Amino acid sequence: MNYFSFSKTYFIAEIGSNFDGSKERAFKLIDLAKESGADAAKFQNYDASSLIAQKGFDKLTNNTHQKAWRESVFDTYRKAELQITWVKDLAEYCNKVGLHFLSSAYSPELLRLIVDHIPFIKIGSGDISDIDFIKFASSLGKPIALATGASSIEDVVRAVEAVDNKVDLCIMQCNTNYESIADHHKFQNILALKTFKSIFPSQEVGLSCHMKSNLSVYLSVALGAKVIEKHFTDDATRDGPDHKFALTPFEFKTMVEKTRIVESLLGDGEKKVEANEVATYNAQRRSIFASKNLEEGHILLESDLVFLRPYLHSGYHPYENEKLIGKQLSKDLMAHDPILHSSILEEN
Repeated sequence: MNYFSFSKTYFIAEIGSNFDGSKERAFKLIDLAKESGADAAKFQNYDASSLIAQKGFDKLTNNTHQKAWRESVFDTYRKAELQITWVKDLAEYCNKVGLHFLSSAYSPELLRLIVDHIPFIKIGSGDISDIDFIKFASSLGKPIALATGASSIEDVVRAVEAVDNKVDLCIMQCNTNYESIADHHKFQNILALKTFKSIFPSQEVGLSCHMKSNLSVYLSVALGAKVIEKHFTDDATRDGPDHKFALTPFEFKTMVEKTRIVESLLGDGEKKVEANEVATYNAQRRSIFASKNLEEGHILLESDLVFLRPYLHSGYHPYENEKLIGKQLSKDLMAHDPILHSSILEEN
């Protein structure tokens, strides 16, 4: 079985940079994530100097979300770094409160340092084209959750092929946009999950979502998503790159609770008479009744039968009418008396 074949949807509270440089805030957000129904608290490990080329961002002319940042992209990332020396403490604290510790590491060196503290590896959308990094991650022997934001299906196939079936995968649909614009629902493309499942039937799928709305979450779960990742904060009005589009504890908890209802609505897929339908089954289904007065010994004809509600367990379903034609009555029947098994002479 795939590692990600969870019986219930697995929720990642993506704290990201929302600890705002404070270890104590990181602990607080872990507590809040647990209280909000998360299964994992997730951070990010990177070194801005090996991740960001400020001169490159200076040359960008497109309207990226970083344009609204007060400081340069490099400085913003540098201030949001999670100290590698904190990882062990944060992981131990997560374990203490009953959460998984997760972190996206943005280099092989950092991933090697944190891999013993995480149950699976999360590769962010921005690294889907770094095939050497994906191959390295897959060599570590842990399952991988692969985000696919701002990617084509060719990108996804290339990345999955790089893993080469060495470890289990969760392929996560993602729309990589951090502007928190309501009408960006049209870009979520949740049906991509069906595409992933059709191309990679042995792998699980999930959703990494940056919308404030949770509609995409519920749709994804209905389409088989096993893992949901949402950014998480205690206050969406705080200053920082990830607060604005993150869910608050109340919003996150509401998402989890409604997802549990969605899971209940989905059921197990086995079509059956449900426990709460038994009374209705009897009241709304039909049995075979006598269409007129009939005497004991009468040989039943098709015209003697009428299909009426309710269904009686000792009677006959309409589809069993041919069993009765030509049979002899064991007793008199009045019009609209049910024809029961005991009404038939040879079945006594």
